[in-house]
Amino acid sequence: MSDYIIPAGYGEAEYIDKKSRFIGQVRHAESVSEAMAFVESVRKKYADATHNVWAYVLADGQMRWSDDGEPGGTSGQPTLNVFRSAGVADVVCVVTRYFGGTLLGSGGLVRAYSKAASLALAAAGRARMAEWERAVIDCGYPLYERLRRVLDAAGAADIDAAFAERVTVSCLLPAGMAGALEGRLNELSAGSARMSITGSVFRPQKLED
Repeated sequence: MSDYIIPAGYGEAEYIDKKSRFIGQVRHAESVSEAMAFVESVRKKYADATHNVWAYVLADGQMRWSDDGEPGGTSGQPTLNVFRSAGVADVVCVVTRYFGGTLLGSGGLVRAYSKAASLALAAAGRARMAEWERAVIDCGYPLYERLRRVLDAAGAADIDAAFAERVTVSCLLPAGMAGALEGRLNELSAGSARMSITGSVFRPQKLED
């Protein structure tokens, strides 16, 4: 499976244009049912709103949007395009509008819905879904502190250690890192440390802005 970008968390932002309020909400969703459950929860929360426009894009290519009564092509699809242009998947967004009394026109609606969705995505942050390898390393006590520094430098995650006659360290390594790390361990331990890869997992890693 290839790497892809997802929302790092829940994000909410508000944008006002000519007294119309646009409230964007974004979250991670891995299925149609999960995405639609979020849409329904926002509809209930803002049941008195003029419109609750929504869109989702899943990593498997499924996508859908709704203008919820706005003129066709002015809201749902522009919202969807924010995430497609940013390369973000497994995402659902609802932009709630409270009409302010002044018509914005088609171009104004496109800009307003796109802006609210973009601000909500920025508030959520982004993370990369990528493959990590599960590694288990067996080493002697004198090597442990140096091993921790090597793992930190390699970007390892979820580092855990069990102390018995020897030290057993478990961690997640970015895919493709194991070979280089094993070579480094052999240098440090003169071949006494042993590393095994026990499987792999896809998980998010937050991206810095």
